[in-house]
Amino acid sequence: MTEFDIYGIGNALVDSEYQISDSELTAMGVEKGAMTLIDEARRSELLQQLGELPGKRASGGSAANTLIGAAQMGAKCFYSCKVANDELGKFYLNDLDECLVKSNSNHSPSDAGSTGTCLVLITPDAERSMSTYLGATSDLSEKELDLDALKKSKYLYIEGYLAASPTGRLAVTQARAAADEAGVAISMTLSDVNMIRFCRDGIDEMLGEGVDLLFSNEEEAKLLFDTEDLAVATENFKKVAKSFVITRGKDGATVWDGSTLTTVPAQPVKALDTNGAGDMFAGAVLYSLTNGLSLAQAAALGCKASGELVQHFGPRLPTDVTKKLLKEFQATNA
Repeated sequence: MTEFDIYGIGNALVDSEYQISDSELTAMGVEKGAMTLIDEARRSELLQQLGELPGKRASGGSAANTLIGAAQMGAKCFYSCKVANDELGKFYLNDLDECLVKSNSNHSPSDAGSTGTCLVLITPDAERSMSTYLGATSDLSEKELDLDALKKSKYLYIEGYLAASPTGRLAVTQARAAADEAGVAISMTLSDVNMIRFCRDGIDEMLGEGVDLLFSNEEEAKLLFDTEDLAVATENFKKVAKSFVITRGKDGATVWDGSTLTTVPAQPVKALDTNGAGDMFAGAVLYSLTNGLSLAQAAALGCKASGELVQHFGPRLPTDVTKKLLKEFQATNA
């Protein structure tokens, strides 16, 4: 008997989002469009440079954003994560609870140190550039797993950013083994090009002998197989995933369901902020699959949801907006 639709494992980060100019981004020395790991000293330096700019705060981390999006649509979700016993840690767990996502922490973080943070810098072209201080989440390990909850789930969802964490990768290995034993489908996202550039061994380790469902964007897909040809990357993806979705921005998504390759179109929108778009896409897809839709149908909802998200600032939509777009999608796809 299943209790959860999606069991996620990933980083716990409090996101702070700022709107800045391209010249300010360059002056700060932040790589545009990518996620860069930083230490506490660099975080302090960036915060000083941001000065009095207002920041929008929310519980985040790639997999957390995905689960929150799915939970807004009605999925039952559980998140294995690690925060410190500080103000940010308490904020993070309370925010998860308000988003109806259960977690292993039970609102009682006990570790000293600092909860991880992510400074998300949004430029006028809607691109997001992230500087991540992992803090407590760098020590995410098998101690944070709830194998009973995992075995009662339909999908395990693995965040690719864990490729940078030795203890996180070990937790993924244990979670995969438990999922295999219980017949739980395994899904994973590649998360970011820098994980492939600098943590390729970790990505390969977490992919293991393959997954049931793999999420990637076009740039990540090409880089994973060292090609500029999406068709070549697509063929290689079939070797590591029984099914997959490659998001392509305004060009929609390439979908392989195990037998048929299709293209799902995107809706034309004016993007304000692309932060969290891939996470929202994955949440919509996983929600759809756990409610009986085909992968192509799921990707269509993913395109609709991510297209709506990029028209707002922040890594997730208000719950009422998510519910409205889901209702509209169901009405037109009945």
